[in-house]
Amino acid sequence: MRAVVSRVSRASVTVDGEVVGAIDEPGLLVLLGVTHTDTEATAATMARKLHELRVLRDEQSCAETGAPLLVVSQFTLYGQTRKGRRPSWTGAARPEAAEPLVAAVVEALRNRGARVETGRFRAAMAVESVNDGPFTVLVDL
Repeated sequence: MRAVVSRVSRASVTVDGEVVGAIDEPGLLVLLGVTHTDTEATAATMARKLHELRVLRDEQSCAETGAPLLVVSQFTLYGQTRKGRRPSWTGAARPEAAEPLVAAVVEALRNRGARVETGRFRAAMAVESVNDGPFTVLVDL
């Protein structure tokens, strides 16, 4: 499982002109990718890592501050670009396997008390964000 995590002052996801998920205060935008070897245990570990990641102002975490997270599934994080000019998507899990694991990360975050908004799986999403810093990290499990 792989996540690109950006500290944001606000972020939103729009599908077909409708905002389906948004955070209107400082928090984290999480672009989340799933690969073939990921499991429920991986999802739980990712949720813990995201919730406790000390990347907010003053080295605080969402767990400490109650800051929200906007989680957006993004299979393209497993695109391979080492050969040629066209990415290969073979590293990304199939949608049937990825969707329940993305949902498991969201559920685990909520079970930890996190405020979580989401995108819509397999939809063409317009993601907007105002990066704070900018501060972006890669979390790779």
